Amino acid sequence: MSEQSIHLDNVSKRFRLGAGGEYGRLTEAIAANVRSWIRKSSKSIVVASRESSDRFEEGWFWALRDIQLSIQSGDIVGIVGRNGAGKSTLLKILSRIVTPTRGRVGVRGRVGSLLEVGTGFHPELTGRENVFLNGAILGMQRSEIRRRFDAIVSFAEIGAFLDTPVKRYSSGMAVRLAFAVAAHLEPDVLIIDEVLSVGDQAFQRKCLGKASELGQQGRTILIVSHNLSAVANLCRRAVLMENGRMVTDGTPAEIIDRYLSEMRSSDGERTWVPDASAPSTKEVRLRGVSIMGNGTETPVGEVDIDQEMIIAVDYDVLVDGATVSVQIQIKDETGAFVFWSANAPSMNTVPDPWFSKPHRRGAYRTQCHIPANFLNDTRYFVSVLIGPEVGVAALLQDSAISFLVHDTGAMRQEFTGSWHGPVIRPRLRWQTNPSE
Repeated sequence: MSEQSIHLDNVSKRFRLGAGGEYGRLTEAIAANVRSWIRKSSKSIVVASRESSDRFEEGWFWALRDIQLSIQSGDIVGIVGRNGAGKSTLLKILSRIVTPTRGRVGVRGRVGSLLEVGTGFHPELTGRENVFLNGAILGMQRSEIRRRFDAIVSFAEIGAFLDTPVKRYSSGMAVRLAFAVAAHLEPDVLIIDEVLSVGDQAFQRKCLGKASELGQQGRTILIVSHNLSAVANLCRRAVLMENGRMVTDGTPAEIIDRYLSEMRSSDGERTWVPDASAPSTKEVRLRGVSIMGNGTETPVGEVDIDQEMIIAVDYDVLVDGATVSVQIQIKDETGAFVFWSANAPSMNTVPDPWFSKPHRRGAYRTQCHIPANFLNDTRYFVSVLIGPEVGVAALLQDSAISFLVHDTGAMRQEFTGSWHGPVIRPRLRWQTNPSE
């Protein structure tokens, strides 16, 4: 039976809100008095917003509350949760960067942390000097660091900049070196925050491969990541956090499914009141746009990558005999044009009998089905175009609605890196046969 590597017993951490009350300069004292006056003027507003959460308490904010967690040596554990759930604070406590307000923390062995870009680096020192500095902080002998030095430099791929001060490194270069140092100085516990998202795709794949290798060597690894595919395929266990508390832990598949079910909301819908403010022409008026997915007809703002989704456009035809073509344009969060489609026969797997046909006055809904395993995991924006024919947009509602695609780990199980970059990730037919 393996021994415990990490144990947290009812760990809580709180931070004081606002200034601490000690002033080193006259300007700070003046600023504090101004803030105090503003707080008194808006006291009712502030109190009303804070009373909705038990994380606020008489000028304090509880980042963590009563965390109870044990991790065995050799475990690879993913920590999942929304922004502000307390994940990073937990890692900082385990890294001994901050101390808990109450509770007990036990970590066995040497800890290597990668929490923020440049953490543990002195900006005025060169990359070479920082490697030795980090090793010394971890309690290693200079001879040990020297023995691993070449492997660190090779992994980080920054040999040409090794004698350049770290303050001149790009964020990607700093992450490369930081991870190489943390992974190659053989920590018993390796803690990785979302910082790996700064690196490029190839380097993320390299880092996650190294993390898997360390896990096989019996090292304990904690990973905080919104890359659910990496959590699903790399981790053996996962923990779900919410509002500073540990909700549950279990297998990555169980935790990811629960996380996504709680992340889904009913805001995947945008509607307009049928008045002068609604987007309209003389012939048609837009009433709403909604996103449906995950096997439900209820509007959702977030869909799973392995589920079909539907974009529904609701509109009123205002004139008898009007012909209507409904079109959508999809762009990702970088502005890249992903695709354009319409309910025309050449763009439809099943002909729409209403395309290019006269409509009677009344309400209509046109739906576009987007197959599962098609879009990448990111946020997308839908623009709606309605006109008498394809290519003609008498009515254009730019970025009418957005939705988020989640990678559940169902795809790309052979690859644990980030798939940031491509705008589509279709599941295609591949086949191999021996040839003469």
